[in-house]
Amino acid sequence: MNPLERIRLEKAAADCGFERTAILNQDGALELRSAQFPEVVCLSSEGAVGYRVVASVTALLDNPSGGSVLVSGVEQLYAVLQHASAVARNMPNRIADQFRAKTQSMPRSTEAERLVVQRVGQDLFRSALLDFWRGRCCVTGLAVPSLLRASHAKPWAKCASDDERLDVFNGLLLAPHIDALFDGGWISFSDQGGVLVSKQLSNASRAQLGVSADWSIQGLTPAHADFLAHHREFEFLNG
Repeated sequence: MNPLERIRLEKAAADCGFERTAILNQDGALELRSAQFPEVVCLSSEGAVGYRVVASVTALLDNPSGGSVLVSGVEQLYAVLQHASAVARNMPNRIADQFRAKTQSMPRSTEAERLVVQRVGQDLFRSALLDFWRGRCCVTGLAVPSLLRASHAKPWAKCASDDERLDVFNGLLLAPHIDALFDGGWISFSDQGGVLVSKQLSNASRAQLGVSADWSIQGLTPAHADFLAHHREFEFLNG
């Protein structure tokens, strides 16, 4: 790896959330780290082929076959690194740990106080989804954060613990109309991201609401599967 290429890769890493100084390891790969999470990503040049990205935790990469991906150019490299850092920042229990730290001294004796505590959790959950989905509706691509809704696949009240309630993989970032349909059980999604439309929603209503059979979620991970399965079984109006 020549000096110019290293500078280019270090800039890509910093831009994508790996703000600590990259270290060149004995294998000639750059080790990328962040103060926000302990996971490590290694980046090496494959010459004309592109760049090899290896993660210490397989879930950081959108690659079911393993913890390594080969990318062909800088644009694709940015996408892979941004996804890896977003997943790392929002690994299961990480948001719940932040919630517990923020609320451990807050009173909960009255309903009003409990609602204040709940609001802290909901704000953390929304911020995590905005981070994970890069500020875009995961179905339409709408990129107006103030309009987007943090939607639970397994509802807040039905979750057994704060870890479930605040698990980023229990959430979808959705445009308002899609959030209303999903929250009400009028639509759901397969593990592959394809939309499922309730038979209880008439064809006329589908047309009026702009429901499209082409709607799909890009960027689902295996960690979403259990929560989506709950939604399909218990929330989806499939009768």
